[in-house]
Amino acid sequence: MNRICLVLPTNRACAPMISAIGGEADYAATHFGVEVHLLVLDSSDAASYAEHARVIERERARRAPHVVVHHLDEADQRAFLHEVVLRSGAEMPELLLDLMLPTRLSYGACTNRAFLLAAALGCRSVHRRDSDSAYQVLNGEPVYPVHQELRSLGKRAADAAAGVLVDALPPERAELPVVLVGASFIGELSVDISEILALDPAVYYDVVSLWAPPEWSYEQKRALVDESFRGAGTDPFVRDHSTLAAVDPLRVDMCNVSFHEEVYGRVPLPPATDTIGSDYFLLHLVHDALLPGVLHNRHMVNFYTAERRTTPGFMAYQTRFTKFFLSMLYFNFLYREMAAAGPGLLDDHHRPRADRIAGLARQSALLDQTENVRRLLTIERSYRKLGGKYAEFAGVLAERAPQLLDEARQDILHFALLTEAWDALMRASDEVGPTW
Repeated sequence: MNRICLVLPTNRACAPMISAIGGEADYAATHFGVEVHLLVLDSSDAASYAEHARVIERERARRAPHVVVHHLDEADQRAFLHEVVLRSGAEMPELLLDLMLPTRLSYGACTNRAFLLAAALGCRSVHRRDSDSAYQVLNGEPVYPVHQELRSLGKRAADAAAGVLVDALPPERAELPVVLVGASFIGELSVDISEILALDPAVYYDVVSLWAPPEWSYEQKRALVDESFRGAGTDPFVRDHSTLAAVDPLRVDMCNVSFHEEVYGRVPLPPATDTIGSDYFLLHLVHDALLPGVLHNRHMVNFYTAERRTTPGFMAYQTRFTKFFLSMLYFNFLYREMAAAGPGLLDDHHRPRADRIAGLARQSALLDQTENVRRLLTIERSYRKLGGKYAEFAGVLAERAPQLLDEARQDILHFALLTEAWDALMRASDEVGPTW
């Protein structure tokens, strides 16, 4: 029986989503005959963790056959990672442990932990959802993305073509496996910046366009700004639509994605801290290497949590937003080189080459930081125009600028280091197995 890992990382109270994802696990096991390991990676406070545990225990008896629920707090995760890092024999074990479970928020690190835990559980794929999203409903029934994911993921593309509405994959890629199935979201912007657009559309353009390569034309930047962070818009799900192709990374959100082990077993996600978007790298890798994927329309519903509206929450979120722009100095270089390499990113078995990715990451760390200095000055100037809490953040940004520049460069070097150790960590996870 094929095993899959359906994962929900969380650092906040989200009992409704924990209950809802249990329903998706049941659906997968019942309709597709798979063994589902539902993995809740819980970094929330003690009260929220206890609430989550009560929900899981209360609903455990009604889970479908072949659904196994794992609820791991950070102590459980750290104990597992400690065993894995030691077993791997990789250099700098303490640093690797910190990169896998940092004290600061890291979107990439939480998913990397899911990848290693999935290997320990003997799963062949990871299916990720987020705690600040919900399922759409059609005719009273939840619209589960796993329905589309399990129709195609891991199949030979030529075989998966029979289960999609549109086959846009070049014929020469038809013998390769489908390694990515994903969709996006409807609802609020994925990044909490709609207030900036309402206050000053010109400032919104100046800021959001910072994630484009500086050499892009105004028209290219304008097009990027117009579609950035909007997901699939607001139209609700009515009927299924799916396309087999090299999937555009801008059409997939990490709250609604599944990867086959052929990808995440070779290359991890960047473990950058306090940086939104740091978990999207594998979408670009799959696309640029021309690996088969399926894009569908079972979108999740995105919503904002109340914590973002507090002063500390606003300051923390804007820091993550700023570091996202700084990371693009390095990732735009990687994406350009990856696109040029195409299938050259793969080995003779059509699997991503970790050494190639790590080498590009180390090359990018040598880039001049003038472009990032300009990014910081643009954000500071723009936010001062907005006034209020934005002007307050601009003041903090001015003080922290040198630190943020250094962190962004260090983050890409940490990504290179982790990528170089990843094969050993994955093999060690398989050997260690569940430790909780």
